[in-house]
Amino acid sequence: MFEITLSSFIRIVTVGFLAYVGLVILLRVSGKRTLTKLNAFDLVVTVALGSTLSTILLNNSISLLEGMTAFGMLILLQYLMTLFSLHFDWFNNLIKSEPRLLYLDGNFLKSSMRKERIKEMEILQAIRNTGFGSTEKVKAVILETDGSLSVISSETGNALKHVNSEVDLNET
Repeated sequence: MFEITLSSFIRIVTVGFLAYVGLVILLRVSGKRTLTKLNAFDLVVTVALGSTLSTILLNNSISLLEGMTAFGMLILLQYLMTLFSLHFDWFNNLIKSEPRLLYLDGNFLKSSMRKERIKEMEILQAIRNTGFGSTEKVKAVILETDGSLSVISSETGNALKHVNSEVDLNET
């Protein structure tokens, strides 16, 4: 159970080091977008990269070159997805959700909160985390596409543009 041959140990250490360095280089070359907060597609790629690294380390039948090819393919797919979503709105709408308004001008938008499975307590926590002691100076709270909550103060501009809302934002 706790046995490992010297050759297996050396392979794991060597391939692990080289795969790790190779993955870091590929992530640096692919740009900051690869390392941003996760939307659904980013999460899939992140899990797949971790799974691939694990397979490279522990499966003797997978060569370092095969593993690096898999890393490259996953990062290329992520790059292509972000490129297509940048240039084609229909594709962007297909793979990403819209931000959703959860709180506006002192009112919790219960329908939106139910759809997104967000409790009032979570919205209040986001407001506190932003530095507000009360909701008086808070214009809106938005659930972003990466799952984070953005708090918009009453003094800010038109940051509510392109937000999925159950209320008419032109009236505010």
